[in-house]
Amino acid sequence: MSWGKLGIFALGTLFGLEGIKILSSKDAKKVYTHCTAGVLRGKDNVLDQVTILRENCSDIYEDAKAINEEKYAKQADEAIGD
Repeated sequence: MSWGKLGIFALGTLFGLEGIKILSSKDAKKVYTHCTAGVLRGKDNVLDQVTILRENCSDIYEDAKAINEEKYAKQADEAIGD
């Protein structure tokens, strides 16, 4: 193994260890906490929108069923009248 490769390996290990220390610091944890809180707020917003969409779809479905029932009843009345 050459000295260059060994030096690169040693530097990589050093930066890796320092990176772990930085990523586990109090400041980094605070950033992670704020990011997670933002994601949770976004999730709540999406779930609210999904609920509204489901309610609207249910209303549309029920209205469509009522229209078809009226149409079938009208067709049945016309068939009896003939």
